[in-house]
Amino acid sequence: MTKLRHPRRQFLRNFGLLSAGAALSPKAFASTIPSHKALSLPAEMSLAFNNLHTGETLNTTFFCEGEFVTDSLQAISYLLRDHRNDQVGEMSPQLMVLLHNLQRRMEVNKPFEVISGYRSPETNAMLSQKSRKVAKKSLHMQGKAIDVRMPGISLTDLHRAARNEKQGGVGLYSRSSFVHIDTGRPRSWGS
Repeated sequence: MTKLRHPRRQFLRNFGLLSAGAALSPKAFASTIPSHKALSLPAEMSLAFNNLHTGETLNTTFFCEGEFVTDSLQAISYLLRDHRNDQVGEMSPQLMVLLHNLQRRMEVNKPFEVISGYRSPETNAMLSQKSRKVAKKSLHMQGKAIDVRMPGISLTDLHRAARNEKQGGVGLYSRSSFVHIDTGRPRSWGS
């Protein structure tokens, strides 16, 4: 079940909008999701998020009875949109599975506090001009990266647990108080 609380509910109608404002039908969206048979997945997976920039929260089951739940993945993509320009990008189901596995490994059921999810090319270009730490070809632009923290969990513990998943890139940004997690090639940075 998806529960989304947001002060600007009228934007919920934009679930069909994906990266760069292109519309994608639910059937077309579902066709982009990998088959559960190709992955070893539990019967049900849920996630909770708190978007620190928009004040939105989401608690949703994104995988149920052997299928990814399209409406739930669209709700996640909407919540994780580029908060600077409201562009919605399709977030990777693989990234959601990784986050779910990370929560399970840590034995916590707390929401991820989101610093950055999808990032439009315009926003990424602006941020990379301001900081060398922002990759010009960031996986955020592909919906394959997220910057998060978890209330009550130290950044170093979250970083260590994410590294132990060995599923992609993991970076610790202590000064900015978040951990970067992506589904790119396995690598890690920060300490």
